[in-house]
Amino acid sequence: MKYLIILEKTETGYSVYSPDLPGCVSVGETPEDAEKNMREAIEFHLEGMLAEGYGILEPSSLSSFVEVAA
Repeated sequence: MKYLIILEKTETGYSVYSPDLPGCVSVGETPEDAEKNMREAIEFHLEGMLAEGYGILEPSSLSSFVEVAA
């Protein structure tokens, strides 16, 4: 499955979350670290959902860029 993740620059590195998986977040010093850590967080999150008897949430978020004059 492919989940959309959002990386945001912070004062100390990067934070990352997925709109399709509320509560599933991670961090990293670089974008690459943050993405790797988020992949592990998503896997752990999904394993926990299954262990608790919940179904896996299907990815449904979309992304797009909008160009504007600035």
